[in-house]
Amino acid sequence: MSEKISLRNRFIQTILRIEKEMTWYYDSHIHLSDHTYFSDMEFILKEMECLRIKACCVSMDNKSSLDTLELSKKSNLILPFIGIHPECANDELEHMAALIEIHHSHLSGVGEIGLDPTYAHNDKDTKRQIHVFETLLSLANKFNKPISIHSRKSLDNIFEIMTSYDTKHALLHWFDGSKKQLKKAMDMGFFVSYGPVLVYANDKQTLLANTDESKILVETDGPVRFSRCFEMKSGQISFIPSVIFSASKILGKSFDEMTSLLESNSNSFLGI
Repeated sequence: MSEKISLRNRFIQTILRIEKEMTWYYDSHIHLSDHTYFSDMEFILKEMECLRIKACCVSMDNKSSLDTLELSKKSNLILPFIGIHPECANDELEHMAALIEIHHSHLSGVGEIGLDPTYAHNDKDTKRQIHVFETLLSLANKFNKPISIHSRKSLDNIFEIMTSYDTKHALLHWFDGSKKQLKKAMDMGFFVSYGPVLVYANDKQTLLANTDESKILVETDGPVRFSRCFEMKSGQISFIPSVIFSASKILGKSFDEMTSLLESNSNSFLGI
């Protein structure tokens, strides 16, 4: 009997060791607290568990940040990021600052924050975006949290502002700059992420090929919709393996090599 117990214990230990050594996938930027996902959340969480995917769940404003915090209580695969997106720059900044102060020990990061002239209709709007961005950057630095940055049409301004802040755990999500701007991002130590369009967009494939391998992350940015092979479906966590596969082909790596690299990069970005 003791021999059977010993064999059973060794078997369990072996299974636990194998599970520990298995690679995790990471979606570095997805809005799982968006209402689009509410009705399917139990399925999504089970899907993440089965596919071994962890998600940096970013927020848009105070309400979605509270939803993100609640969602993160349901699964340790949800890595909560809270913040104010430039589209929502007029949201209550003081409330967000208090949320970060109160929940900083539970937070995985601060985001989505940044700049975007699309949502600035005058100089006052631009100044408000900058004020919100810099305030939340300061809080992220204070608590040593990684940040997820929205930089559409504003990369040069982001670079200028970020010279005063830590960039070692800063992600320029959905990188869409020039090769020159990519080099600047690499020189400053930013991470950059690529999404499902990597499967079919030549310009994104070229950018990826020129990115420092240690700074590459992948994302879905769901619930953004994608064309071509994704048939205009909202970004799903299950798209991540396809993005990884495309990245592996572009960089001449096996899928397992690419997955291992991305896991290492994701841990480095998250500071874990």
